[in-house]
Amino acid sequence: MSQRIILLVLLCLHVTLSFADSVDEDENLLTIGLLQKYGYPHENHTVVTEDGYILNIHRIPRPGARPVFLMHGLMDSSATFILMGPGKGLGYLLYEQGYDVWMGNSRGNTYCREHVKYTTDEQEFWDFSFHELALFDLPITIDYVLQLTNYTNLHYIGHSQGTTSFWILGSERPEYMEKILLMQALAPIAFFEYCKSPIVNFLGATDLTANLVSRLLGPSEFLPSDDFLNMFSDVLCNSSPLGLKLCKNVLFLFAGYSPAQLNETMLPVILSHDPAGASTKQVMHYVQFRASNEFRKYDYGLLRNVALYSSPFPPKYDLSRVTAKVILYYGQNDLLGQPEDVSRLYFKLPNVVLKYLVDYPRFNHLDFTWGIDVPELLYHRMFKTMRYFEGAALKEEEAADK
Repeated sequence: MSQRIILLVLLCLHVTLSFADSVDEDENLLTIGLLQKYGYPHENHTVVTEDGYILNIHRIPRPGARPVFLMHGLMDSSATFILMGPGKGLGYLLYEQGYDVWMGNSRGNTYCREHVKYTTDEQEFWDFSFHELALFDLPITIDYVLQLTNYTNLHYIGHSQGTTSFWILGSERPEYMEKILLMQALAPIAFFEYCKSPIVNFLGATDLTANLVSRLLGPSEFLPSDDFLNMFSDVLCNSSPLGLKLCKNVLFLFAGYSPAQLNETMLPVILSHDPAGASTKQVMHYVQFRASNEFRKYDYGLLRNVALYSSPFPPKYDLSRVTAKVILYYGQNDLLGQPEDVSRLYFKLPNVVLKYLVDYPRFNHLDFTWGIDVPELLYHRMFKTMRYFEGAALKEEEAADK
């Protein structure tokens, strides 16, 4: 009996050490490297936007299958959909469900730091918000995916900023709504009236403070210093109990307190991929939402607003033009996407087929992609819903052919 116990202990120790080695390795792998490591097919595709940004799109290919496009949040990247590993990452699970999985990247992040004219050292490179993501990045990416797969429409799943840019896409280029079979919004963001994020609320206390900070920062990269991020990861988020506690509290301050859904073992992997890069204008555009209590274009100040918009105030985005079928998934404990603000969005959008509150009171903004139980709490429901709307679309096509 004692020998069996010893063997069992040694086996458990081996598994633990192997998992730790695997986590250490994942810290140094990019999206394609992670797919390679776990034995999934992988492709990197490149497109160039009308305004010159070179974007890399990552694919878990299943040729002939219906395409699903995933779009990440602010300061994030395609890696967010797979970094938790097979069986947990949304990208992996969608592939296992039989989909052709495409994962986008927004200009300025780890995988999109090239321009046909500018370098990342020039202010001109960073002169964009998520308005430009919606106007240029999403259209060319969606068109590329549909052309390559020979489909007329696709599933769109966005998280946080990936939802914000979709609402703007519909408002500014409503013809693209016909190319969306179903849009599923994870932690949807458009309004910040009830936002509980201390940072956003502080910076966006008034229009005056928001505009002042915007002018002081100017177009530049947000948190560009690798040394700062490495210090944060190595010192504050080290493996000591104090380091882990500090790191978790920083995340919870931003997203909402949800300790049971945070996989502490995976924190080094998360922090090696995030933040992945963004412009100060992206951050400040959200702050302006809070200050104005409206979903509107970027506020450049009185004089420039008049020159650009023929109005002293930025125009509101017209959410009535977002005609694609939409499902809103939200969390009670999401400091950024509070239920009251999601309800306001719900009544503004013309074609919301479902508004679903995740059945877990502590579910926060980041749990939609990294939560331990997110497959059971949300993803499996999403997959069933996708199948339902695919079936409904097929019946509509058959009826139209008769």
